[in-house]
Amino acid sequence: MWKNGTKPLAYLAGAIENAPDGGQQWREEISRFLQQEMGHAVFNPCREENHLLTPEEFRKFRQWKTTDLPRFRQVVHRIIHTDITMLLERVDYIICLWDEHVLNGGGTQGELTMAFWHQVPVYMVIKVPLPRISSWIIGCTSEIFQDFDSLKIFLRSHFSENTLN
Repeated sequence: MWKNGTKPLAYLAGAIENAPDGGQQWREEISRFLQQEMGHAVFNPCREENHLLTPEEFRKFRQWKTTDLPRFRQVVHRIIHTDITMLLERVDYIICLWDEHVLNGGGTQGELTMAFWHQVPVYMVIKVPLPRISSWIIGCTSEIFQDFDSLKIFLRSHFSENTLN
């Protein structure tokens, strides 16, 4: 039933590059909930960069954006390939935090478009007013929530109903 095997796999989408903490705090918090309470698996792209990149790449690739564009591009291609492959082949749903930091990026927008095209549900928590979110992005979502507590209520209900079927 699940692409990942015996339990659903959630992909955590949102700002990384432009987020003050690299997008880590909210991902860690929702990961604990998903793994401990829901029994779901999680793909956290912040953590995956640690495994995907060499120590040198991890330390320097963002500075390569201005000092060594070909090398930067090579690293980012690997990240994009890994993330999109996960999204299309293994992920059962996406949790996305849409805040002011995601507005300056491009990866999340691409991920949500790919998810829509491949019918992967997108559950979005918004931290900006709905009118500031593009129609395209809203069109890529399955559900929109004002906070993580509302999302958790939905996930508890949605997945308990689906697992009984």
